[in-house]
Amino acid sequence: MIYKTLGRSGLQASEIGLGCEHLEGLDAKTIHRVVDTALEGGINILDVFMSEPNVRRDISLALKGRRDKVLIQGHFGARWKDGQYGRTRELKETQFFFEDLLHRLDTDYMDIGMFHCVDTDQEFDQIFSGGTADYAQKLKQQGTVRTIGISTHDPHIGLRAIESGIVDVILFSINPAYDLLPDGLGSTAPLFDPATYQQPLLGMHPLRARFYETCQRENIGITVMKSLAAGSLLTAQRSPFGVALSPIQCIHYAMDRPAVGSVLVGVRTPEEMTEALRYETASPEEKDYSVVLASTPQFSLKGKCMYCNHCLPCPSHINIAQVHKLLDLVEKGQTPPPTVQAHYEELGAHASQCIGCRACESRCPFGVKVTENMARAKEVFGK
Repeated sequence: MIYKTLGRSGLQASEIGLGCEHLEGLDAKTIHRVVDTALEGGINILDVFMSEPNVRRDISLALKGRRDKVLIQGHFGARWKDGQYGRTRELKETQFFFEDLLHRLDTDYMDIGMFHCVDTDQEFDQIFSGGTADYAQKLKQQGTVRTIGISTHDPHIGLRAIESGIVDVILFSINPAYDLLPDGLGSTAPLFDPATYQQPLLGMHPLRARFYETCQRENIGITVMKSLAAGSLLTAQRSPFGVALSPIQCIHYAMDRPAVGSVLVGVRTPEEMTEALRYETASPEEKDYSVVLASTPQFSLKGKCMYCNHCLPCPSHINIAQVHKLLDLVEKGQTPPPTVQAHYEELGAHASQCIGCRACESRCPFGVKVTENMARAKEVFGK
């Protein structure tokens, strides 16, 4: 395993990390096996944003006696209310759930305290004027937080965070499909269209390029989320390039961006963790993504669910990400429909219970038309 310095934080992180998001809902034994596989492979950085109490406890049990061997990214602003994950910018709630994270992980410090999922100027201003930024800095002075970070999908917010002067690490969504979006996540223009790009030969949105360059210049460390685009890049049917990339190619693409220190891969099984770790022994030919990117993509990932559940909470308690995942499996023919139907039946709430409030759509970083998709899921699954 190669270890890299996360910018001016000085923290040494394994270049492959574990994004724990997909461990939520798994049994303690499976979580323990995934964590064991990660640590045995040399991984020393974990991202833990999930607010669900059981997964926080089970990760703690898996790390028992090994807390000092890992860096943990813990988030300010992830809450658990009425049995659902949600985001909060309210200071008292932020404090409560951050202290809950420390308690359930059985630790008295967090290596990286992340302002959670900040994708708008309004959210950024709430954090920096509503007391959360001051709270984080106080914890850093006390030694409860070693360094301060922010997670965002938006390069503009990333640049604002750098300008603040208090952020040392940024958790940012990086993969070729995102980088090549001509106007961030909100554009439907064809990728690689010279009329769209200021730098057509670079093939990257100029603001994202500027963000990477600024991180490099200011010595800000980047940790990476969404490197596989929730699996969309791994199949030809769902990839905007019309060709599947391998996990190794996706990891290598992210690793090649300036200032990147660690790619945090989300997995659910020890086998998936082992596949991600294979990056360390992969040949240059296995890592090469240039042939895929040389093709001309015809569409972007706008409107594609990334299964991140940042759309929650839902007033009907629908697990929106899981419904999308099962719907995708049926529509792409990746899993026999009866098997998918059985998993759908097990959900606590179903698409038919959607009330069409569209609050989820206002929170989605990827512009997913959730209400329309819930109606489609109701037709497909019958409830």
